[in-house]
Amino acid sequence: MMQQGAGAWLERGRAQVLRGDVDGAMATFAAALAEHPGSADLVVALAGLEWQRGRTSDAEARLQGLLEREQGQLAAAFLLARLQREQARMGAVERTLRAVDWRAARVGERIQAIELLDDCGRKRAALDLAEAAIGVHADDARLHAYAGMLAMQLGEFELARERYAFALRNDPRALEWQSAYGYAVSKRYADGDDADFALMQDFVARPQLADAARASVLFGLGKMHDDVGRPALAAENLREANRLVAAQLPWSAKDWRRLVAARLDAKAIASSTSVGSDDDFAPVFVLGLPRSGTTLVADWLARHPAVCNRGELPLVARLAADVARAANPAVAREAAARMYRIQVREDDTQARWFIDKQPLNFLHVDFILAALPHARIVYCRRHVRDTALSIWMQHFAGPEYAFAYDFERIAAVAQGEQRLRTAALQRHGARVREVSYEDFVADPLAATNALATWIGLPPHDFSRTSAAERVISTASAWQARQPVHARSIGRWRTYADYLPELLGFADD
Repeated sequence: MMQQGAGAWLERGRAQVLRGDVDGAMATFAAALAEHPGSADLVVALAGLEWQRGRTSDAEARLQGLLEREQGQLAAAFLLARLQREQARMGAVERTLRAVDWRAARVGERIQAIELLDDCGRKRAALDLAEAAIGVHADDARLHAYAGMLAMQLGEFELARERYAFALRNDPRALEWQSAYGYAVSKRYADGDDADFALMQDFVARPQLADAARASVLFGLGKMHDDVGRPALAAENLREANRLVAAQLPWSAKDWRRLVAARLDAKAIASSTSVGSDDDFAPVFVLGLPRSGTTLVADWLARHPAVCNRGELPLVARLAADVARAANPAVAREAAARMYRIQVREDDTQARWFIDKQPLNFLHVDFILAALPHARIVYCRRHVRDTALSIWMQHFAGPEYAFAYDFERIAAVAQGEQRLRTAALQRHGARVREVSYEDFVADPLAATNALATWIGLPPHDFSRTSAAERVISTASAWQARQPVHARSIGRWRTYADYLPELLGFADD
């Protein structure tokens, strides 16, 4: 029988896939590889179907073999990295993409890899790849903007400003990528005559600037005015920024109150007894209103070598929603606990204590403590007027923070959070510990030692920072790396004349 070309085999197998005959397509590709063992396209096609059929070990071995022979096979590298990401093997994802020969790669392919590493939380690897890409494609503003964001999260502020500045100088789209905001928050300004003020004003004045981009610039400009002690101008810019964002993000106070009421009225959930009770896995959830000190507390706890800080994970809300929809909640909760453990542990550490500092997890305390019996909740609390002001002054990412751009919305969320906090302390007092922001900044070492003892961490000198690299991907990327200070306590009073809405919050 005359041999078919590899392309003909590919067309035949793909047609079978389109008809829903996956098993037939796998047989076709296997037969094709017997004739064309050197075809990378056939290897990738068969490995993709093996992964789809749950034969992940076969798929991984096939792709690894191809990449050992041809390090520049990007399709194989991306498929292998995605397979590894699905299994929460983020270290393996990094190793796979670092080993690729990128010399022939296009800019879009490099950005795709940077985004994948970023999504996997491998910020250093993503920045390294971005910097290497800039060495080849020095004029691409997208690479500079992405490198600026990653450098900011890694605390490399000078590099962040350099990269953001290039993007802003060379591509008008950089304003839509929030590069101006990143540029503004990567430095604490001390001089009101700094040339950056004129630069930001020029950006705001651009007539064709979209509302989202204009809001981003105004948030940055407001922060700069605040830095140099001009609260009136800061409030003016921030009020317009918040108005623009709030207009784009609908939010219902009625729906919020119903959600809080449902949480408060829910019956107690029986704790899981199998996967969730794993003695080797003790997650620590640091939560509370945004800007209440969650990043600060998590960062101090993560100085302990036995603690791994995973940052603000989106897992709990999604898993809780899956359980709520399930026909058998108990079984679904066991599956959710198993999934949470896999996703949080990843493959790069043997730690027992893992920090999840998603602030909005305060909506899911009952679910967390039922699914994960070894979990502990660190509930952060801060003076509500200071908290409200700090929330309002930040430009958050994600629709879950739609409440953050209007003081009435913030007040409704703060009231609901206070009710949920009270209920959590009453229901789960032994597993929930409240931490005052004001007390913490007064003596962070004593506060951290007390928390560590309560959590059950081995003794450690928290006055020494951990050797592990600190990645802060939240709105607190700059502040959390500065020495602890009490300047933000009572800060609302500076703005009371310009933001009278603050007086509507309870004076706690």
